[in-house]
Amino acid sequence: MNKPLRRIAIFCGLLVLTLLLRDNWLQYVKADTLASDTDNRRVNITRYASPRGDIIVGGKAITGSVESGDNDFKYKRTWKDGAMWAPVTGYSSQAFGATQLEKLEDGILSGTDNRLFFRNTLDMITGKKKEGGSVVTTLNAAAQKAAYQGLGNKKGAVAAIDPATGKILALVSTPSYDPSAFAGTSGSDEKAWNKVQKKNNADDPMLNRALRETYPPGSTFKVVTAAAALENGVVSGIDDPTKTPDPFKLPQTSTNLTNEHGGCENASLREALRVSCNTVFAKMADNVGNQKMIEQAQKFGFNNAKLDTPVRAAESIYPEDNRPQNALDGIGQGSNRATPLQMAMVASAVANNGKLMQPYMVDQLRASNLDVLETNEPKELSQAISSETAQKLQQMMETVVKTGTGTKAQIDGATVGGKTGTAQHGLNNSEKPYAWFISYAKLSDGSTPVAVAVVVEDGAANRGDITGGGLAGPIARDVMKAVIDSKK
Repeated sequence: MNKPLRRIAIFCGLLVLTLLLRDNWLQYVKADTLASDTDNRRVNITRYASPRGDIIVGGKAITGSVESGDNDFKYKRTWKDGAMWAPVTGYSSQAFGATQLEKLEDGILSGTDNRLFFRNTLDMITGKKKEGGSVVTTLNAAAQKAAYQGLGNKKGAVAAIDPATGKILALVSTPSYDPSAFAGTSGSDEKAWNKVQKKNNADDPMLNRALRETYPPGSTFKVVTAAAALENGVVSGIDDPTKTPDPFKLPQTSTNLTNEHGGCENASLREALRVSCNTVFAKMADNVGNQKMIEQAQKFGFNNAKLDTPVRAAESIYPEDNRPQNALDGIGQGSNRATPLQMAMVASAVANNGKLMQPYMVDQLRASNLDVLETNEPKELSQAISSETAQKLQQMMETVVKTGTGTKAQIDGATVGGKTGTAQHGLNNSEKPYAWFISYAKLSDGSTPVAVAVVVEDGAANRGDITGGGLAGPIARDVMKAVIDSKK
């Protein structure tokens, strides 16, 4: 063979070798990635070729599937009370993808999960139509409804947890959206999708405020500050005088911090929480110090960037701060920010004698024949505070509801502990404040079935009427009562 022919042969051989390497790379190395790529049309065709499995609440499906009339996407997702459940389920759209449980558990719901291989093979042999599995949630339908109706047309969020297990009982965000409105591929679906996008809707209905929005926690954070003061020996007895002046000069500044009312000078910790004294808790945060405040906040779940429910929650922050900012952090008006879920976790840990459980909202994953594929068990996240400190905080929070700022959260037949908060918003408090309430309900048998956090961004209310006890407290009460009543 002459030299030119040899070179051509070698070149062709290299091309064939490259082609073989590329083919094997695609088939074996990249196969899984390509199979799950959202831009792969075959993925969507498979996803909607058969009815999706359901998301279950209290033994009943809150989702469904209907024939869409589309040759490629045969079945379309539907939801019952979609706007109420959207913060839990997310959406599953033929045109716009999926979010939250619909996305995270897509393999189970679409029937493509490897754990369903035997079931799918058996169905293929018997000629049974392929069906997706189901996702059984921890949600309480009555509590979800009470939270959704309580918020009504107000902007805000509710998170409710079972303190003993960490099971999420309610997760509501308003304003919301109906995922059914854009589940398909038609022009009306596209129009509905565009209508709820933030660029076209300032209220941002697709934002999950319960999990993904962080707010200044306001006076609800005083529970964390009280915990830090007790745990670090800054105070011991909750009825002892705290030697706090009124006003309190913020450290290293000439700025005087005041209260909305009198009775805070030298107030005890219990009295300071009952009437929500800014001066006492700012001084407590300063006495504890920034690093110890960070450590205590982290035990409650702050500064955790990977809190999965399984939907990832936004990180609640207690930052490294200078002395004056740390003092303001202690009353929830500094640099610290929290999600409603995070503040429900604070109330939950106090109610559970200091033990903080991992919050979760998927109880079981099941095959279409109801075989259980996976069960989630309660897991301890941390011992946030000692049981002794928790019991002191319970006494303080119960005083708030009995005779303090949280009386509207009282429930006949239950002992309620709570804390109100009215968080300043905007530069120099120029915007209307956020109304907060965190609480738990204790029954006569000693059990505590529910802890709740509520935040209300009510731009329609008169500024003077925006208080945690007035706006958020009644919503928390109704959610707690719904949980209690559902157990009777």
